[in-house]
Amino acid sequence: MSDIKISRNGSMLEIALDRPKKKNALTFAMYGALTEALKSANEDGGVRVVLLSGEGDSFCAGNDIGDFLSSPGLDPVTAPPMLFIDALIRFDKPLVAAVQGAAVGIGTTMLLHADLVYADDTAKFSVPFVGLGLVPEAASSVLLPRRIGQAAANDMLLRSSVVSAKRAVELGLVNEIAPTSEGLLAFARSRAEEVASKPPRAVRATKALAGANREELLACARREAEQFATSIASEEAREAFQAFMERRAPDFSRFS
Repeated sequence: MSDIKISRNGSMLEIALDRPKKKNALTFAMYGALTEALKSANEDGGVRVVLLSGEGDSFCAGNDIGDFLSSPGLDPVTAPPMLFIDALIRFDKPLVAAVQGAAVGIGTTMLLHADLVYADDTAKFSVPFVGLGLVPEAASSVLLPRRIGQAAANDMLLRSSVVSAKRAVELGLVNEIAPTSEGLLAFARSRAEEVASKPPRAVRATKALAGANREELLACARREAEQFATSIASEEAREAFQAFMERRAPDFSRFS
C-alpha cells in the first residue's frame, strides 16, 4: 500500500511509514500492512533483521484521530492496532528503529518493542494518552516504567511530558543519536547490518533471553486494550477529541 513502503536489502527488511503529510499518523489500513509485514518477516528465513523508519520530518504522530473517530468500535482483540501490538510482542527477530521528529503515542510505545533505537537530535517522544481521555497501550504501562524508571514514566504518562532526543538517551529509550539528521537512516542501517551479520540463531535466542516475558506482555496489552476500548467511547475522550478537532483546549472540569 502507498502509506507503507517495504523493501528488501539483503537479509534486512526495511519498513517505512510513508504518510509524511500527516506526519505518518497510523490509519487502520497502515496497522494492517505493518502487521502483515512483521508476520512475513518472522516466517522468512532469509530475513535476519527489520529496520523501521518514517518518511518526512516525523517518525509517527500516533493514531490517525479521524480514523479512530469514524470507526464503529474498537474491539480489544481484533482491532487493527491491537493485532499490530500482538505482532510486535510476538516478533522473534531483531527490530531496529530510526526516529526523527515527533514520536507520539504508538510512535513511542512501539519503540519499547524495538531492540535498538537510533534518533537524530530533532526527535521528541511523548505518550499523551491521558490528555485524550485514554490509557496506555502496547504493554507500555509495564515496559515504560521498567525501561526508564517509575518517576520518569509517570512524568510521561500522567503529565504527557515531551522527552528530547538527548534526554531519551539518558533514560535508555534511545541507544544513540546519529551524527547528522541527514545521515540518520544510513546510521541506523549500518547498526542493523552489524546485527544481521551475527549468527542468526544466537541472535534470536539472545533477544528471547534478554527480553520481557512474552506472556506477561500479551496479558498486559490485553488489559490495556480492554481499558482503551472503554476509554475511547467515554465522554472524556469525546471532549478531548472534539477539542482537538476544534483546535481548542479541552474542558474536563465537569468530570469526576
